[in-house]
Amino acid sequence: MQELFTPSRDRERAVVHTPLNRRTALRAIGGAVAGFPAILRGQQARRPNVLFVMTDDQRWDAMSCAGNKILKTPNMDRIASGGVRFENAFVTNSLCAPSRATIVTGVYSHLHGVRTNTAASRRLNPDLPTFPGLLQKAGYHTVLVGKWHIATDPTGFDQWCILPGQGIYHDPVMIANGARIRLRGHVEDVIADQALETLRSRPKNQPFCLLYQCKSSHRAWQPAERFANAFENVNIPEPKLFDVGLEGRPQSIRHTDMQIADMPDFRQRGVPPDWPTDVRKRMNFQTFMKNYYRVLLSVDENLGRVLDYLDQQRLAENTIVIYTSDNGFFAGEYGMFDKRLMYEPSIRVPMLVRYPAAVKPGQVDKDHMVLNNDVAHTVLDYCGIERPQVMRNHGESWRPVLEGRPAEWRKSWLYEYFELPGPHCAPQQRGVRTSRYKLISYIQQPQEYEFFDLEKDPEEQRSVHGDPAYRNQVAELKIELERLRDLTKDDRSEDGVKPGAC
Repeated sequence: MQELFTPSRDRERAVVHTPLNRRTALRAIGGAVAGFPAILRGQQARRPNVLFVMTDDQRWDAMSCAGNKILKTPNMDRIASGGVRFENAFVTNSLCAPSRATIVTGVYSHLHGVRTNTAASRRLNPDLPTFPGLLQKAGYHTVLVGKWHIATDPTGFDQWCILPGQGIYHDPVMIANGARIRLRGHVEDVIADQALETLRSRPKNQPFCLLYQCKSSHRAWQPAERFANAFENVNIPEPKLFDVGLEGRPQSIRHTDMQIADMPDFRQRGVPPDWPTDVRKRMNFQTFMKNYYRVLLSVDENLGRVLDYLDQQRLAENTIVIYTSDNGFFAGEYGMFDKRLMYEPSIRVPMLVRYPAAVKPGQVDKDHMVLNNDVAHTVLDYCGIERPQVMRNHGESWRPVLEGRPAEWRKSWLYEYFELPGPHCAPQQRGVRTSRYKLISYIQQPQEYEFFDLEKDPEEQRSVHGDPAYRNQVAELKIELERLRDLTKDDRSEDGVKPGAC
């Protein structure tokens, strides 16, 4: 492993000049820039650049532009104020690797093959196109930096520099076009450095597509030194459902291992496991949330550096910026942390889009349900590239919505989760969500259902699956679940197979 440590330049971090901007190192790791068809030269004014930014485990409301009163995120807010913030943005499988594969392919996890986070089912179907690969073939300079987490190496990129697996927060190892290197500093500073160097060294006669993918705010939430004491004297308010238990929930939900009181992460920080459950729960919550917010401060600060570069180089006008997370996160609802379940805190994500050349600033969209599946479709639409047939029915382009044009929009969408056995003992499940109702089908035996009226019960406190007043609505959504599975080419190969026990 090559060590590339350099003395500290500013703050607590030591920034390195990475292989991606050193010609000799580029040659050593085979990072030569591919050519592109001459016919495409000179078209950048009509072909937007793309900056896709993704965090990890960031809740939809972990931004000040979404109403968070404690966490201040001026640069996330900057994207929102310059374009559109979607209030109803969701992931179709609330788990890291499946969500990331869905974003690049534009299709559901049952089709792209990355069903769970386990190594055996984290390999992307090599026959599927990806939006970076399609952009590369169309003459874009394509780059990936940061967290990847898919078991197969990235393809369709002229350059890539990724964390192995989950990566670590301090002095991370990265894999640059196949070569392992170690970089000094906090992981968010390092990833932003990589992003900026690729922007500076990119071929100027091509439009670019940069996937800038953060590690934060994934556990174990280790902040940069400069943010280590942020929120020290702040009491984070506990959510309304903090002390509501799981009694009355399906058996598979009651058996999950997602309680904040039992988090192992903070035992070494002064919360002994033999203390009373209520004390552990409250102390763990404060420690967890403060560190969760602290690592997001690094994300926001470094995002600002990248946005500043676009402004300084007069690239912002013709660059589509999309900001999101791979999934949501429980922050104390029902005393829980983590994600996976089809409840709202887990499936809702931040989704911000800015494109000054075509999208009116300052919009908040509350009317459309948008999905992580849609990212690939939207990018291809704006870049003038036809969607492959395999992507059809799996997602939609946001372009008409972003530009305020009439559009037929989805009335329902499919959710799926398959990792059992696995961490946290979350059950395998499928479901359908509409603007008002949600049906969740728990696949393992005994098969159970939940049904929520989100208009009357937005916090999903009481399932009305067995309520005669909702008999027709439940029946309709069960039919809709099967229709969506057929529409998205779920081969149903696992139907009737009993999921493993946790």
